Amino acid sequence: MRTTHATTAAPSGDIERAIDSHPAPGGHSLRSRSQHQRRKRIVQAAAALASRGGVEAMQMRTVAERAGVALGTLYRYFPSKMDLVVAVVGEELDLLESSIERRPPGAATAASRAVDVLMRATRGLMREPELADALIRSLIMAEVQTPFGDRMTGLLLRVSADGLSIEDATEEQLDLAGSLASVWVQELLEMLRGRRTYDQIQRRIETAATRLLTGI
Repeated sequence: MRTTHATTAAPSGDIERAIDSHPAPGGHSLRSRSQHQRRKRIVQAAAALASRGGVEAMQMRTVAERAGVALGTLYRYFPSKMDLVVAVVGEELDLLESSIERRPPGAATAASRAVDVLMRATRGLMREPELADALIRSLIMAEVQTPFGDRMTGLLLRVSADGLSIEDATEEQLDLAGSLASVWVQELLEMLRGRRTYDQIQRRIETAATRLLTGI
């Protein structure tokens, strides 16, 4: 007959603290790895909820429960819902940048390369239209600083101007790439509202890119 021993379940917060401080083999702390994994779980949980019910579905307690973390832990990583929205947007941008690195646009002109990137981003976002709508609308109304505009501007500069970085770009180049990114966001919103088709967006983005990026 097998003997069983009663155990007392530790609160989730205690477990998380124990994992963070537990030394890994070789004397290295598991803190960094466990924090990264926990943050990723939280962001994925938030994105999954938003994809079904928009930002309204991203209630902090619900996100914490879905991610399997204590509510206090969630607030340590993301003090507000908008911070969480920004993190989800960052995750989407990471995926886009990884796609561009794996398969850089090969068109001959700066405008065509920029259009390639923006239409790839459009296709990616429209796979989850509820999520895309929630994120874009929230970012427009955001009261916290978001990296969205700068990252899209930087990506457009890299693909259209032979790897040019934001730090090395002139004010005019930044304005041109930033203006194209803004046009794309507005067109994407119109598509989410049902006022544009994919083909219409592509045509309008092509026109804007040709006017803005020729000679960049």
